[in-house]
Amino acid sequence: MSEQKAGKLKQLERLLPEGLLVDSAWLSARGYSTSLRTKYVSSGWLEQPARRVYRRPRGQLSWQQVVISLQTLLGHRLAVGGRTALELLGYAHYLSQGSSEIHLHGPTKPPNWLATLPLGERFVYRNSVPLFGSDLEEVTFPLLVPDHAGKQDGRSVQDAGLRSLAWGQWDWPLTVSAPERAILELLDELPDHESFHQVDVLMEGLSDLAPRRLQKLLVRCRSVKVKRLFFFFADRHRHAWLKHVERAAIDLGSGKRMLVKEGKFDPAYQITVPKELDEAR
Repeated sequence: MSEQKAGKLKQLERLLPEGLLVDSAWLSARGYSTSLRTKYVSSGWLEQPARRVYRRPRGQLSWQQVVISLQTLLGHRLAVGGRTALELLGYAHYLSQGSSEIHLHGPTKPPNWLATLPLGERFVYRNSVPLFGSDLEEVTFPLLVPDHAGKQDGRSVQDAGLRSLAWGQWDWPLTVSAPERAILELLDELPDHESFHQVDVLMEGLSDLAPRRLQKLLVRCRSVKVKRLFFFFADRHRHAWLKHVERAAIDLGSGKRMLVKEGKFDPAYQITVPKELDEAR
């Protein structure tokens, strides 16, 4: 092997940690031509789990490795959100089991090759703009290796209602919605993709939410439906944090919202909810 080719391979070992993946555009931008990529695959230095996608071999590909790669190496503004975030943060016992969907929230769609990867889980994309605007565009996502001396540009993950979880042997950062943001994302799934009963049981268990973070997120939230539903469920379960949320600063809009047909009208928030909720109390 020529010295130049050996140098390119060593550089790739530095740039691409074992197990994580990148696409052909990422490799091309760093000087790895199609022919060189083909050589690396045939030699076993790279593997190709899907068309235009490459990784350095290390065990079976996991969805966490895919998301960490998107967030750190490939620079996509996507956070694990909604139901999946709540499961990762320890609220799975309040949710129905057996979900094989990974919910990703962000201002732009993930790459199409995500759906072609050999995984047992399926990625579900949700556009975060209707709910929180373009806030994730301003967030500085954590690096694979923390740069403690580096300058922090943009909004931090905490300010955006996100949290960084350490994953795997090297404690790689997996950026997910904090529970305060995740519950609002889950409420946005009603009534088409989640059940009122499921959300009701979950809200009953959310006794440890941070009111200051809730306040910021509710003020920023653009969905009248989500905000009204949040207070409807919060009132039902009378959590201690609720008295620390300043409702007057949160725009709940005007007019009625019929969320379900032949339901019960709640006059406080002017929404129609399933009659069965009262029977569950």
